[in-house]
Amino acid sequence: MKKFERTFKQTAIVAVTLLFPMMALAATINTALDKVKIILNLVIGLMFILVTLYFIWGVIKYVMAAGEEAKIKEGKQHMIWGIIGMAVIAGAWGLVKVLLGTFGVTSTGIPTGPGTGL
Repeated sequence: MKKFERTFKQTAIVAVTLLFPMMALAATINTALDKVKIILNLVIGLMFILVTLYFIWGVIKYVMAAGEEAKIKEGKQHMIWGIIGMAVIAGAWGLVKVLLGTFGVTSTGIPTGPGTGL
C-alpha cells in the first residue's frame, strides 16, 4: 500500500508539473478545459488499452493453465480485475463527459486515440 501511495504521489506531481504551464498559457478557461479534455481523453484511452491487455493476459493464462488449479485461479483473477478495471475506466470517462458538459466544453464523443486530432 505504501508503494502505491508513493507511486500515486509521484504521478500526481508529474501531472501537476505538466498541467500548470499549459494552464498559465491558456487564454480563456474554455481553452484550458479543451486542453484538459484532450489530455484526459488520451489518458483514458491508453488506460483502457492497458486494462484490455491485462484482461487478455488473464485469458491466455487461463487457457494455457493445462489443468493446474493455481494457474487457473490466477488467470481468473486477472480476468476479473480486468473487467473491474474496464468498468472503472468507463465510469471515469463518463464522469469526465458529465463534467465537461456541465462546464460547457464541446464534446467530441468517444476518445479516438493518439495521433487522430481528438
